[in-house]
Amino acid sequence: MSILNALRLNISTKIKHILPAQPCVLCGSMSHHGIWCEYCDKTLPYLSPAHCPNCALPTLLGEVCGHCLKKPPAFTHTSAVFSYQFPIDRLILAFKYHEQLALAQIFSEKLLQNIGQNDLPDYVIPMPLHPAKLRSRGFNQAKLIATPLARALHLPQLACRRLRDTPSQTSLPWHERSNNVRGAFSCDIDLSGKHIALVDDVFTTGASLNELAVAVKSRGANRVSAWVVARTIKNTG
Repeated sequence: MSILNALRLNISTKIKHILPAQPCVLCGSMSHHGIWCEYCDKTLPYLSPAHCPNCALPTLLGEVCGHCLKKPPAFTHTSAVFSYQFPIDRLILAFKYHEQLALAQIFSEKLLQNIGQNDLPDYVIPMPLHPAKLRSRGFNQAKLIATPLARALHLPQLACRRLRDTPSQTSLPWHERSNNVRGAFSCDIDLSGKHIALVDDVFTTGASLNELAVAVKSRGANRVSAWVVARTIKNTG
């Protein structure tokens, strides 16, 4: 560790202890570590380091998985922090459907720690919501995660559009999700030759991320990455 990084870590640790403690959202103990305590952080289902670089499904040696070899997605790399298991699944549901918006900051911070700083994209694009769903929910959870992330990385954030108010992906069987979002996105920006990072909360089948990647590639993007808080671990074949 460089002297500069060690100094930053030391300053960060001191600041955490100066700030008022708050109840951990998971165990209720007082935490100087953030919205959840340091002990609970160590028990969270962090994604295994050995996973497919394309879609983040665990693989034995970190090689490309069979599904991506057979049908490569339109994005070429996925950064995911957690496996979508308890209690991360409950926290994401609380964030999306019960307005626990303070969780957006820590999700963004965890993604920031997980992203390689040597190969940053040109732009960050959060998964868009249809205007009807945005009015109903009151916020776009992907944008709440993407905004502090883009700011911390000094990257411009752009927006694409969701053209159809499709049924929620979670309400559909896995094999129907690709058809549900086909042609659902549009981007009006010239992205010629650019590397784009798409931000979302959960990667399940990757259907929405793939369709959004198709949309940005149609505008000239030559490379697309996916940045997600959690990856559902299940056979997608």
